[in-house]
Amino acid sequence: MRNEFKIGRKTVGPNHPTYFIVDIAANHDGDLQRAIDLIHLAAEAGADAAKFQNFLAPTIVSDYGFKALGGQLSHQSKWSKSVFEVYQDASLPIEWTVPLKEACHSAGIDYFTAPYDLDLLPVLAEHVCAWKVGSGDITWIENIEAMARFGFPVLIATGASTLEDVKRAVDAAAAHTDDLVLMQCNTNYTGSDSNFEHIALNVLKTYAEAYPDILLGLSDHTHGPATVLGAVAMGARVIEKHFTDDQTRNGPDHPFSIDPAGWREMVDRTRELELALGSAEKVIMGNESETVVLQRRGIRASRALSAGTVLSDKDLVYLRPCPEDALPPYRKDELLGKSLTRDLPEGDCVRLSDVG
Repeated sequence: MRNEFKIGRKTVGPNHPTYFIVDIAANHDGDLQRAIDLIHLAAEAGADAAKFQNFLAPTIVSDYGFKALGGQLSHQSKWSKSVFEVYQDASLPIEWTVPLKEACHSAGIDYFTAPYDLDLLPVLAEHVCAWKVGSGDITWIENIEAMARFGFPVLIATGASTLEDVKRAVDAAAAHTDDLVLMQCNTNYTGSDSNFEHIALNVLKTYAEAYPDILLGLSDHTHGPATVLGAVAMGARVIEKHFTDDQTRNGPDHPFSIDPAGWREMVDRTRELELALGSAEKVIMGNESETVVLQRRGIRASRALSAGTVLSDKDLVYLRPCPEDALPPYRKDELLGKSLTRDLPEGDCVRLSDVG
């Protein structure tokens, strides 16, 4: 496995800018032109890719199974239609694939999808640059292996899963591709602020330790940029969030999606964070060349001193500034007990060249 590779037109990796993916998901609302418009809005807001979800309702949900639960749960409890009907409305016609890819190309961003149907893989593979494994499919190993065999990067979301689930999925994908993104995720889609306490960004540390050669990411469903900034600070370099132009629209994904202004804010703050993270090497930075002189203390004469004075502690004082040729306080022992070779006014630096 490797943690630096290309997704579409961009190289992703620890030393590259964070790769931002808008998940348009069901926010197309059944309208191809709307999906295309969202692609262009996303590109303008700083996205690197637009991701869709390809499924047919009968191949992803059981109408009988959801009705047998006795009621719709979690975020689905607010849906006026049955789960099957909502998925049916949100399904993406395979005929949209080419125009969606062309729209992404026109907008200058990448196109790929999360395929929830094995039979669609050969058709979609002609157009995508990567695959996304949704959290709900982390135990569908046959699907993960099938995606990985195409040789594209595979992004694995790990919401509502255990480390055992993650290892099983990673092993399945890694048997067929070296290009994986392991994404921490929480699959509560209610948009509640209380969800922040369940994001568990520290799991990224667990992933980094278990898989030092896998690129980390975050698939997120919270409002605002907080979780994204935290994940990037912890090493994530691929970020996915749902995207819409209006959070008040009807539809299952709009309420917890980010609008263009919020997306731009998230990207801009992340770019600032990337600059701020900088190098791990501790050095005096380029913009500190003046302040290192202004703020450090140099060894100076505590009073006017005549040539021949044998220096003692009472003759020295430690005051700012400290020019490059001055001595810092920790080098005072190099001066004590030595004789001055010239007169020094009070406050002047005492240099090695001043003693003999």
